[in-house]
Amino acid sequence: MNKQIRTALVGYGSVAEKMHAPLISVCPDLDFVAIVERNGNRCEGKFPKVRTFRSLEELLEADAADLICITTPNEFHFPMAKQCLLAGKHVVVDKPVTINSFEAEELEKIAAEKNLVCSVFHNRRYDGDFRTLQQLVAEKTLGDLVYLESHFDRFRPNVSENWREKEVPGNGITFDLGSHLIDQVVLLFGKPEAIFADIQKQRMNAVADDFFDISLYYPGLKARVTAGVLVNVPTPKFLLLGQNGSFQKFFLDAQEQAFKDGKIPEGPNWGVDPEDRWGKVYLENETLTYPTLPGDYRIFYKNVADAILKETPLQVTLSQTISVLKIIETAFKSAQEGRRITQLEGNW
Repeated sequence: MNKQIRTALVGYGSVAEKMHAPLISVCPDLDFVAIVERNGNRCEGKFPKVRTFRSLEELLEADAADLICITTPNEFHFPMAKQCLLAGKHVVVDKPVTINSFEAEELEKIAAEKNLVCSVFHNRRYDGDFRTLQQLVAEKTLGDLVYLESHFDRFRPNVSENWREKEVPGNGITFDLGSHLIDQVVLLFGKPEAIFADIQKQRMNAVADDFFDISLYYPGLKARVTAGVLVNVPTPKFLLLGQNGSFQKFFLDAQEQAFKDGKIPEGPNWGVDPEDRWGKVYLENETLTYPTLPGDYRIFYKNVADAILKETPLQVTLSQTISVLKIIETAFKSAQEGRRITQLEGNW
């Protein structure tokens, strides 16, 4: 029987509280022992066994954990992850791993030198709708594919007090949701040959980007990822077009609301998409309801634990996330210059 890995969270914002903490607590190989909260002891209210520290330095000095999960604002991801790796700790960083790709490359180098696990919380790989899309692509049901459209639209007309909408490094929707949508496309189809991006601030008084529309070009295929906060109509989560037909799927992954509702990620029904939310395959002479595979973010932390205990290959590697970061960096350049940029120039 393997000993559980002592695990700590750095930061206790809504994503840490609603998602990371519950996922860590239900993972059989992880022992949730510590939290870094600058003020208050909120985490202890839900997890009485957890010990609260006021700073990362204090946590590292106490040598209280072996795996440290960083959920702070983006600008702190790199210095904190580097500090943890240099202290000999395994690390999980919320996405994006860093703001600049060269910082992620430095983390990759340190982790390799010290033989430590460093992964990134790309939980949207484990969305039910995306897992279903992967299955559909693998089955070649739609024949040769020509177009993928991936949305993450919301209606949030007022600028919030969240750090992502303030004038800070790594702010904005492209780093936030673009990381996920680009990661999914690259996982499906590999690195694109070229990209073209439109990134905007659409709301009054917005200081951070709140809309993006990024096209990724492949031989014979275009993938378009887009997200906005002034979308008050249903848009498809995925639209996939092929020579034999089309697939369309609405609604966000069921886990999203379950975490918001404070549900514990346990049991066989976790992440199951209700039948009335399944997607549809439109073939030439028939329309079929296409069952959604269950979503399961628990897979991420189980894989990290297996990588530490059993040297199982990581599913989310730093080299993958570095490619995504380079595509995001190139997207900002493309939007600024109003032109399409090739892989050779973008160097992803």
